[in-house]
Amino acid sequence: MKTGWKTVNLDTVCNLVGGGTPSKSKQEYYTGDIPWATVRDMNVDFLEKTELSITEQAVNESSTNIIPKGNVIIATRVGLGKVCVLNQDTAINQDLKGVIPKDNLVSSEFIFWWFKNISDEIIDAGTGLTVQGVKLPFVKELQIPSLSLTEQKQIVALLDQAFKAIDQAQQNIEKNIANAKELFQSKLNAIFSQTGEGWEERTLHDLISIRHGYAFKSKDFTTNYEGTNPIVLTPGNFSEDAKLYFTIKNTKRCISDFPVDYKFEEGELVVVMTDLSSKMKILGKPAVINSNNILHNQRIGRVIFKSDDIERDILYYYFQSKPYLEEIKNTATGTMVRHTAPKRILENTISFPTSKEQQQKTIALLKDLRAFIENLENKYRKKLINLEELKKSILQKAFNGELT
Repeated sequence: MKTGWKTVNLDTVCNLVGGGTPSKSKQEYYTGDIPWATVRDMNVDFLEKTELSITEQAVNESSTNIIPKGNVIIATRVGLGKVCVLNQDTAINQDLKGVIPKDNLVSSEFIFWWFKNISDEIIDAGTGLTVQGVKLPFVKELQIPSLSLTEQKQIVALLDQAFKAIDQAQQNIEKNIANAKELFQSKLNAIFSQTGEGWEERTLHDLISIRHGYAFKSKDFTTNYEGTNPIVLTPGNFSEDAKLYFTIKNTKRCISDFPVDYKFEEGELVVVMTDLSSKMKILGKPAVINSNNILHNQRIGRVIFKSDDIERDILYYYFQSKPYLEEIKNTATGTMVRHTAPKRILENTISFPTSKEQQQKTIALLKDLRAFIENLENKYRKKLINLEELKKSILQKAFNGELT
């Protein structure tokens, strides 16, 4: 830190305000117009819109608090270290804290950038077996530089300018990634909209059935990622690009007896029938089982082929096509957690080549196109990582007094 700079506890210059969650059993609480923020909303620096809104009654009858526009909120649990500025008065849930300056001692803009700089420190301090969090005393005792408002303003101005340029570069890269994905999506849509000679239209019900999984209970599994027990497949293992992934955070291994019929064979096709996010980014999407050590859990649909008229991977790609996914979303049920069902999936109609040879050519074309796009996306992602590292470097220099 720059010579001459002093620090004080955060609670010396700010009030920390907690939040809460209105009762989920009272759905009427979630029909209001008061924005209610959760960690899921905190993927932006300036929070304009929340996924959910609540009523005034919900605020009055719960432990949530409304944080005034212009103040900072920080995640102290789940999305530990995430920070943003509110662009409107917003209620917050229990995983967040509002940080409100006292007596014009510090500006919200300075607090925002300071939290950005120490986010790794906050993450490293997190405790908890399944969900990482920090306690309120820890946050209160964080050491913030005690600078004049003029000095704070200078640092904020420099960071605003530097990050504006970097953010624009990142937006351009993200746009290129989106364009690459759209290219693949356009090809899928074009293929599965074909009709005429050499193509046939069939309902999925004619070709496959979809079987529900076993209702594993929480006592049936452990989160021991390093174990060798069979993995209980959950919606959290599905990615938006129709793949399965297993990490320390999302892997559950079975520690109880289970019906042997609920163990997948490698290469089986599945679809996810529950999405924990109301945005439904994975609802109805497929994946191919990539191990013989995975168990069929409830809310995962197991595709059983009735006919050999269609190749597995034709269906795999069809389940990623926009018209199919839009129909799944349009018929989904649930408010905060969204669901589909075998019947709704099977009512969809697919157009596909009657010739197995043409099916194989179509599959090969889509595999090659996806490989090309994934390679392109990886290059773009590396550029984004480099820009994030540049941001960290600039922040460190700013709060070490090297930019003023």
